[in-house]
Amino acid sequence: METKIQHLGVAVGSIDEALAFWRDGLGLELKEIEVVEDQGVRVAMLPIGESRIELLEATGEDTPVGRFVAKRGAGMHHLCVEVEDISGKLSELKARGVRLIDEQPRIGAGGALVAFVHPASTGGVLIELTQQGTGSH
Repeated sequence: METKIQHLGVAVGSIDEALAFWRDGLGLELKEIEVVEDQGVRVAMLPIGESRIELLEATGEDTPVGRFVAKRGAGMHHLCVEVEDISGKLSELKARGVRLIDEQPRIGAGGALVAFVHPASTGGVLIELTQQGTGSH
C-alpha cells in the first residue's frame, strides 16, 4: 500500500451551514455524518476523488475542535495521511524526535486506528495518521 492523503479536516462552527458551500456550492456528496464521542466532534464526510473532506463540528466548547474554533475560527484543521502500519510509523517518528500527540493509536471515525502528530514538528500542520483495517474510516 502506498501512503496517501486520506482526508482534509476542516473545522466549522456548524456542519449544516458549511454544507451550503461544500455540498450545495461545490456539489460534493454528503456520504454520512458520524459522532466521535472520544474526540467530542461530529464529522460530515464528503468524498472528493480518492480522498475526502471531513467537516468537523465540536459537540462542546471544551473539545479539541471546540478550542480550535474558539482560538482560530473555522478553517483547515488537519491533514490525514493513511499509512500501512500506524504503530510502526509512530515508533519511527518518535525515534526521529518528532513530537507526538498520541504515542499509541486509538479508534477514530469509522473505527479506523488514528494518531496525531504535533504541529510543532511538522511545520505548523496538525497531521493525523490513520490505518485501515478496523473499519471504514
